[in-house]
Amino acid sequence: MATFSASDGTRLAYRTYGEGEPVLCIPGGPADSRYLGDLGGLSAHRRLIVPDLRGTGRSAVPEDPATYRCDRLVDDVEALRHHLGLARTDLLGHSAGANIAVQYAARHPERVGGLALIAPGTRAVGIDITGEERRALARLRSGEPWFPEAFAALEAITRGEEADWAAVDPFFYGRWDRAARDHHAASRPENPEAVAHFGAEGAFDPAATRASLAAFAAPVLLLAGQFDLNSPPRSTAAFAGLFRDATLVVQEGAGHYPWVDDAERFTAEVSAFLG
Repeated sequence: MATFSASDGTRLAYRTYGEGEPVLCIPGGPADSRYLGDLGGLSAHRRLIVPDLRGTGRSAVPEDPATYRCDRLVDDVEALRHHLGLARTDLLGHSAGANIAVQYAARHPERVGGLALIAPGTRAVGIDITGEERRALARLRSGEPWFPEAFAALEAITRGEEADWAAVDPFFYGRWDRAARDHHAASRPENPEAVAHFGAEGAFDPAATRASLAAFAAPVLLLAGQFDLNSPPRSTAAFAGLFRDATLVVQEGAGHYPWVDDAERFTAEVSAFLG
């Protein structure tokens, strides 16, 4: 695993998969980027550069916890681009990492060749997701053996009551099998301080970000999982409407990690977009 220095001197790590033209892939969480892997084999088409966000994976813990804030993580992406000597690059963000990616695109549009947002978080652009929207999606899974317990927990969480959060885990995958369970265990954030500061006050300015994205000229792919409660297709479609040149794909049978649910379909869609 290679490393580079952030602007504040924090030593940050990144993984590389495959060969060819690079794509910077920003993980969500904030969690160890190992959960992305090579994105279901996308590395057969492009060289994936996958950083561990500060304080996660093999990246160092910063001296100032305020630098965990989402908008400040944009500086780390820029430092990585500079370290790699790239004048311009394609950018991919998953889940919460999409908030970093779109703020990077808003701040450095000339540095982005193409932008792929996978099961994107929407806090950076101020798109809200209602509890009823999540419940409606959840009901599509009513035939699953785990549904009664999972839906009861979701209802409790939506009402702000005490609940078993682990019970809703199956909703994040199209198939709740052994591979999904193993993947979910590897994708959990392990640095609570990084999570707590990610969305701290000042992390997001939706009005300013929306205005910048309206002028963003590069092509954008937004890919949603059909069953994804975290990033529902409706909110992802609303996100797509903020761009000049956006393509929306809803991957059938997928949840929040579409490359786990159907790697072949996922890599076909994303590699076609990235060219």
